[in-house]
Amino acid sequence: MKLQKTALIAGASGLIGSQLLPLLLASDRYAKVITVGRRPVPIMHPKLEQRVLNLDQLEQHRMSLIADDVFCCLGTTMRQAGSKEAFYKVDYLYVVKLAALTAANFAAQFMVVSSMGADAGSRFYYNHVKGEMEQAIRQTPFRAIHIFRPSLLLGDRAEKRTGEQFGAVLLRVLNPVLVGPLRKYRAVAAATVARAMLRAAEDDGGGILVHLSDEIAVERALSR
Repeated sequence: MKLQKTALIAGASGLIGSQLLPLLLASDRYAKVITVGRRPVPIMHPKLEQRVLNLDQLEQHRMSLIADDVFCCLGTTMRQAGSKEAFYKVDYLYVVKLAALTAANFAAQFMVVSSMGADAGSRFYYNHVKGEMEQAIRQTPFRAIHIFRPSLLLGDRAEKRTGEQFGAVLLRVLNPVLVGPLRKYRAVAAATVARAMLRAAEDDGGGILVHLSDEIAVERALSR
């Protein structure tokens, strides 16, 4: 029997989101998939409903944000954002507001992409904001919250990031020797994270779970 659930994905045009959206559309779990973002994605599908909106005005669109499972792939970099304030808006305010609104609409599960090193007590601004975001998300009344903390992500981005490209090449070489406690630093493919997010939703469990890079990769290997 096919389930008739609704998935909502924010950040569907990003590195992980662009890998996740086709998986959601292909899944028998969902009868409808809603995307939320500032621009439409170039996909047509009978299940797909696109909500093109200003993320500063999420609250005004609350009744368009009704779903069973919510996948949040929002995120930027300091360089892209241009300032700490702009970065905070995308990686904290938008994410936390989406969680609050969808929880108020009785969504059951929230899957969110964070980052390795997320820590509200960190001296590094990026990790500090990610940690604060996680703390806020943990307070929302979802049945299940899945926090994904990937290391460096591998995949083709729309924009090129020279530093990340160099790091990706380096970590591809180093991955085999990153063992034991160092496994969590292994680079992970965006497609692998996307599959792990869908699999977490399909488990239909409860509680708050944190998924690290090495665990995401192992989970993927076990599911083959």
